[in-house]
Amino acid sequence: MKQILLLITLLFTTNPNLYCRHQAFVSEVGKASSFPERSVVLTDSWVKRREDLNIEYLKSLDPDRLLHNFRVNAGLPSTALPLEGWESPTTGLRGHFTGHYLSAAALVVDKYGDELLAERLNYMTEELYKCWQSFGNGYLSAFPESDFDVLETRFGGVWAPYYTYQKIMQGLLDVYTRTGNAKAYEMLLGMAGYVEKRMSKLSDDTIEKMLYSVGANPSNEAGAMNEVLYNLYKVSKDPGHLALAALFDRDWFVVPLSKNEDILSGLHANTHIALVNGYAQRYAVTKEKKYHDAVVYFWDRLMESHVYANGTSSGPRPNVTTYTSLLAEHWGVPGQLSNTMTGEIAETCVTHNTQKLSSTLFTWKLDPVYADAYMNTFYNAVMALQSAKTGRCVYHLPLGSPRQKAYLRENDFRCCNGTSIEAFSALNTGIYYRNDTALWVNLYVPSKVHWDEKKLVLEQTGHFPADTCVEFSLTTAKKTDFALKLFIPSWARKVEVYVNGEKQEAKATPNSYISLHCSWKNKDKIQLVFQYDFYLKTMPDDNNVFAIFYGPMLLAFDSNEELIMKGNHESILQQLSKDKESNSFRLNNNGKTYRLIPLFDVEDQSYGVYATIRNY
Repeated sequence: MKQILLLITLLFTTNPNLYCRHQAFVSEVGKASSFPERSVVLTDSWVKRREDLNIEYLKSLDPDRLLHNFRVNAGLPSTALPLEGWESPTTGLRGHFTGHYLSAAALVVDKYGDELLAERLNYMTEELYKCWQSFGNGYLSAFPESDFDVLETRFGGVWAPYYTYQKIMQGLLDVYTRTGNAKAYEMLLGMAGYVEKRMSKLSDDTIEKMLYSVGANPSNEAGAMNEVLYNLYKVSKDPGHLALAALFDRDWFVVPLSKNEDILSGLHANTHIALVNGYAQRYAVTKEKKYHDAVVYFWDRLMESHVYANGTSSGPRPNVTTYTSLLAEHWGVPGQLSNTMTGEIAETCVTHNTQKLSSTLFTWKLDPVYADAYMNTFYNAVMALQSAKTGRCVYHLPLGSPRQKAYLRENDFRCCNGTSIEAFSALNTGIYYRNDTALWVNLYVPSKVHWDEKKLVLEQTGHFPADTCVEFSLTTAKKTDFALKLFIPSWARKVEVYVNGEKQEAKATPNSYISLHCSWKNKDKIQLVFQYDFYLKTMPDDNNVFAIFYGPMLLAFDSNEELIMKGNHESILQQLSKDKESNSFRLNNNGKTYRLIPLFDVEDQSYGVYATIRNY
């Protein structure tokens, strides 16, 4: 194994009114990057209030409870009450939520300079450092090292030690890169060194068996170990970290994808989408075509054959071997979704990782298809998984009928608790992108973006998606030339564009950008006015099973009954109307009047998303 690591290391080192020129286009060749999170700040809106609920939750947690299992595992005293759920002292994943917490809190501190969370991160890092020193071999976790011994000999039998280890590593990496805490980085380097020592003692055949995760609910799930190690390499520039990351990229998964073979059916969704995000980071570092092709093909197949109307996936497994695989967490037969509508589809972790992948691919290709998918998932999956009243989140987001959102208990601490606190700490990502000559607006969320290189601030206001109007204003000390590219989603058939009150003649094509090339000056204003229409999205395998959208919003029936409709697509669309005084809707069908609301507004009531046409 040492020779293989050395070999890998060596390989890796080697104009209508004379104001603006405008155009609409479908795609372009180029590259963009997202803004640093601290450069994009959410301003007052319903999205900002959702972020605030999440920050309140982060502050409500007791850091000593988050540290308890780490101290016990390191032989240090702790009088804190242990956490429950998947963080209980006897659960294999204990420690994973603490890793998520470090990442989420570091992001909030980076954006807002929050003093309470900054102090808490410093305290937790100091205490984790004591645990790390107690082990003395680079190891840090809330579960014993013997879990790795079991994994390396039985290739299972313990609950995902690398998955949990990665969450802690990523948390420490985020603390270091966002707050500059040197002890977090020292621990991270030690943890990577610990993994390298373990791997160097194993044969390649053993590593292959240990990371072969094709079964239902694989207990050897490695999480995003490849991704965190590639991210670490970007900081450390240590080729050993690059070589170590590569060990988690197994050919059994990446090679078929790179050759356009759809092998997703039956796989555990979040196990493998996390690996693909790692492949994306490998391509970013090494530019290996195989990994580029695997990522692009995976995303295409996911969107074409496995996602529901709101752009996320996971559900029952075709070959059921565990209770969970009967209902949840896996990908099914490509294009066959109408028979998968259990109460446990669309896992929150999968939603978050899908968002990450769509954002990455947009920076590679600048294709609006990725922005369209991101926007759909943002409003209709991410925002829909959190309670606007309490901030609590769901593990799954069911879309059948009748269904209810099962919010996780405050002391449950499952994987999706951890993912959701990261997701709602990062609601400002995915809105803006830029390169040297252009700024892309991919989401319509009230916010300010500080473009330091251009010395300007672009502020976005409005009440999208409840309201169809979005406004922008510029603050800049001098005239600045760049192209402002405003995303026109696939549902937008008609859009009006105004610059400083003057209507532009730019033709908006669905799933494209309106590009305004200007010499922008201080206090310039831009306005977008969308026209919303009702439309249906049907299941790929059953045209009679459909979901209803109004503009960007996926609508849910306020109903406790199975949704059976009469008629056809055209007649159902004709029977829909919007209430003038609220963001609610009506459908008159077969002698009944149904009330509908956006899925992100559903709280505790019974609801349904997909309905079925039956005319017999």
